Parts: sequence; structure tokens; C-alpha cells
Amino acid sequence: MTVKKALSGLVAAIVEEADRNEPFRTSIERALSIAAVSVPATPPPRKKSGRRAPAVLDPIELARQSEDVLRKQLRPLTLDQLRDIVAEHGMDAGKLVMKWKDAGRVIERIVELSLARATKGDAFRND
Repeated sequence: MTVKKALSGLVAAIVEEADRNEPFRTSIERALSIAAVSVPATPPPRKKSGRRAPAVLDPIELARQSEDVLRKQLRPLTLDQLRDIVAEHGMDAGKLVMKWKDAGRVIERIVELSLARATKGDAFRND
């Protein structure tokens, strides 16, 4: 056992006992010259979840209609909304698209992958 682990365990045990045992807490406070002030424990701040907002449209459904329809729907979107689409539909396997700053470039990637996914398997379908 390392010194760090041993001291961490000791401090954790002291804190637990001080929370449960009022006389023990008082004696610790006296020994450390801390005024007996009751301070409520504050919960740790919430971490950012890392989740993006839901996509505003389904590019694959639009690609099934036509490429022009898809492009018309993507053009007015912000870069952040385009990134939401990329994230939700798993269009960034190489982890590069989310770093792009040019909305036109992101739109091209969405169109490319949406068209590929919309027509995937057509060779095996009887129409």
C-alpha cells in the first residue's frame, strides 16, 4: 500500500466518523482550531454532458426525395445545426467534420453520406 492510499483512507475514515459523531467532530474542530460553524455540504457542479442538441431534420429522408430538396433544406442552417445533424446520424467516423469551420464543406459531407445511405441496397430491391 502506498503512502498516498494509506493517508487517503485515513482521512476518509476521519471524515466519515466526524459526520456521524458530534463529539468527535467537536474535538477535531478544537484540535484544528476551527470554529464550530455548520457549513452545509454543496453538491459538486454538474459536468457538461457532451451531448449535442437533436438534429432539426433527417437528411436521409430528404435525400430519398432528391438531392436538391436536401441542399435547399441544409442551406439556411447554422454551422452548429449542421454539426447536430452530423453527430446524430454518425457522419463523422474520422472525427474531422466536427472541427470544420466552413458550413459549405459540412453540407457537402452531409449530402454525400445521405445520398449514399438513401440508395444503399437499391441493387437488391425489386421496384
